[in-house]
This record gives sequence, structure tokens and C-alpha cells, in this order.
Amino acid sequence: MKATGIVRRIDDLGRITIPKEVRRTLRIREGNPLEIFIDRQGKIILKRYSPFSEISTFAEEYAKSLSEASGNVVCIVDGNIIVAVSGGGEEKFKQKYISAKLEKKLEIGAIFSYSRDWNDSIPILEDESCSDYITRLVVPIIADDNILGAIISLSTNKKTREVELESTKIAAQFLGRMMRV
Repeated sequence: MKATGIVRRIDDLGRITIPKEVRRTLRIREGNPLEIFIDRQGKIILKRYSPFSEISTFAEEYAKSLSEASGNVVCIVDGNIIVAVSGGGEEKFKQKYISAKLEKKLEIGAIFSYSRDWNDSIPILEDESCSDYITRLVVPIIADDNILGAIISLSTNKKTREVELESTKIAAQFLGRMMRV
């Protein structure tokens, strides 16, 4: 566990404020659900709640099916963290934060398809280690009007086929239905 040196007091309603620096570093925003755990030593642990954790095996299999059908690398994103990857590059992408540019696009909740210019694509990660992949499709996963994540199709090929777009839309709709409360 990493110490931050930051101390906060609990207010009269039992609340504690998570410092802005910590929220920024962990990419926690207002409205993000957090899960509360207590370990054996009595430590309180806050963890970003992920509805995908309940269907992680299913998400992996879905990513694998989409990847096999499209020939692309398929990533399933939970908020801003890649939770499932198939088609290659698992070690590059899994459990990594998506780029800030991609996160902003995802907040809009619209489907994005990049088939024009290689330079027009949005990088999936902040670092340059994956610059050989182009973000072809970004299809948000929506449940109860909330954007929970996305299915992202990556390729080293510049052309997106219509079947990729349609199958990815269906997958996102299905996963969104699985997440409904």
C-alpha cells in the first residue's frame, strides 16, 4: 500500500473527502460508484465499483468472439479501464487506463468509427507503446441511460467493414442489457 501523506477528518455526517489529487490520479469523478471493503486488519478500502466484475468471464468470451469474427483486437472498457482484451496485445492493454482523448469521446455516448486517415484516429492509451494500432470503432455500452464503458475495436488495417460496426453495436447493446439494475 502506498502512503500519500494526506490526512482528512470525518465530518458530522460521517463523510470524508477524497482529495482532488487522488481523484485525478485514480481518475475518479463525481458520481463514480465506489465499493467499500474492510480487510482483516480493519483497514477500509475503497475500490471503484465495476458491474463488469460480475460478468468478467462473459466479457472476455464476448471479446474473443468479436475478435475472431472481425480479425481485430477487441477491448472492453469499464469506465476508463480496459477489463477484457482479445485478438493479441493482451499484455499491452489489459487493466490499463484509456487515453484522455478517448475518454472524452466516450463521455458523449455516441458511436465513433474511424476509417478515414490513420492520423485522425484517437490513441487507445496515453503512451506511445500501442501507436501501431488504430482505434477503428468505439461503441458505448449503455444501461439505464448511463454510459458504463465501451467496446473498442483496434486494428493495424485502415479499413473498417460494415459487419464490424453492426456486430460491435449488437455486443454493446447486449452487454448494456446485462448491466441493467
